[in-house]
Amino acid sequence: MDALRHPALDLPFDADAILAGLRPWVECESPTFDAAAVNRMMDLAGRELALLGARVERIAGRMAFGDCVRARFPHAAGDAAPGVLVLAHLDTVHPVGTLERMPWRREGGLVRGPGIFDMKGGTYLAVEALRRMAQAGVATALPVTILLTSDEEVGSPSTRDLIEAEASRARFVLVPEPARPDGGVVSGRYAIARFNLRTTGRPSHAGWTLAEGRSAIREMCRQVLAIEAMTTESCTFSAGVIRGGQWVNCVATHCDLEVLSMAKRQADLDAGVERMLALQSSTADVALEVRRGVTRPVWEPDAKVMALYEHARGIARAIGFDISHQSSGGGSDGNFTGAMGIPTLDGLGVGGAGAHTLEEHIAVASLVPRARLLAGLFATLS
Repeated sequence: MDALRHPALDLPFDADAILAGLRPWVECESPTFDAAAVNRMMDLAGRELALLGARVERIAGRMAFGDCVRARFPHAAGDAAPGVLVLAHLDTVHPVGTLERMPWRREGGLVRGPGIFDMKGGTYLAVEALRRMAQAGVATALPVTILLTSDEEVGSPSTRDLIEAEASRARFVLVPEPARPDGGVVSGRYAIARFNLRTTGRPSHAGWTLAEGRSAIREMCRQVLAIEAMTTESCTFSAGVIRGGQWVNCVATHCDLEVLSMAKRQADLDAGVERMLALQSSTADVALEVRRGVTRPVWEPDAKVMALYEHARGIARAIGFDISHQSSGGGSDGNFTGAMGIPTLDGLGVGGAGAHTLEEHIAVASLVPRARLLAGLFATLS
């Protein structure tokens, strides 16, 4: 059926009902490094998907991360036939207890809460779209699988193989990460690399024998300045986490640093990786170790991605709005599927702002149009 006339575009979505369903998800705090908390969120989402009639599988976590949930919806073609993969994560950057400082709160057209924008809001919209379609007897054109992962916020080190295996069986991948500031979607993402650095100095008593010590913290501070000074328009470097020392009256033996590098082109990131791995200590008395961490490959839009975008844009216009597309920084699991050549469209989630901050919020006005867009895609992608 023509997407412009499909009944999925007229389903009776209600913003208040969406918010009522989303609130328990947001209030179930699920920071990446708290596997038990993430698993509580997986329990909540898995039960909801089972109630919708999906065949829900729990996939045990590894590397100390939480579990994943895979939900396959029944379809006349068989739920294992190539179809649409909804790829989303339920881990957040906010530690347990953040809810006390930023509780669920509606202020006019905005709703605040930890993880509501990145990306529980968009994930819930995908579930709500499938719920409304089932209630109305509107079938999806292809089988739909939802994969909910547990470690995206730290680069998906334990789930990349699962993501790529599932995507290889899909015809399309939809990622309900937050919409762009103008309401547009994401058709490509920059390459990203993470690094772990450690300096090792010589301890001494900071009061009695200060001159005998060699501070790992001081050397790492020098490295931070040198690393961030390497930033150019083609490749950026950012020091995000630093830890060092144990006692204030002891010259620090160790200091650890986490660095993120991002580039629009893979070649630029590769050059940046070489520069990072070639770093040397500024003093012979303090050792420096640089290890490469998780890497997300560059995802550049091809003809298949652009065809998928144009299809989505046609649906949006039929609903009454337009969507632009752009390549974007801030990696997602769409980096992996897009780099595989699977037609992928990202940024299909809610409108809002403040991701990863205590100002995180969504725009209520975006809920119904974005839910209709997702329903239209589920109903017409074939």
